[in-house]
Amino acid sequence: MSDVYIIKNQHGHYWGRGKRWVDGRDTTKVLTFTHYDEVTNTVFELSSKDIDLRCEAMELSTSEGRLPTLEISSVPLPDDENLSLDLENNELAPISESESEVLTET
Repeated sequence: MSDVYIIKNQHGHYWGRGKRWVDGRDTTKVLTFTHYDEVTNTVFELSSKDIDLRCEAMELSTSEGRLPTLEISSVPLPDDENLSLDLENNELAPISESESEVLTET
């Protein structure tokens, strides 16, 4: 048995190997860390991008290199399509100052 760390957010999602949140059904998709400082740095980076994020580092013991069964979140995962929208090419994107000036002049 060895100890590893994982990241869990306020919605019960776990930080995954694909650099997105997973619900915990498939433990092979959950990113594990061997050192606490790696987890701390990742939590800092994630919370820098999302100020509403609340997460914790959890220490777990693995059995034969596998995580134990995790609690599956009842909160739906974020919609990946909306997270990856390129705002510059999106009609819902905020208007820049120069575009705002042109609109007010016409």
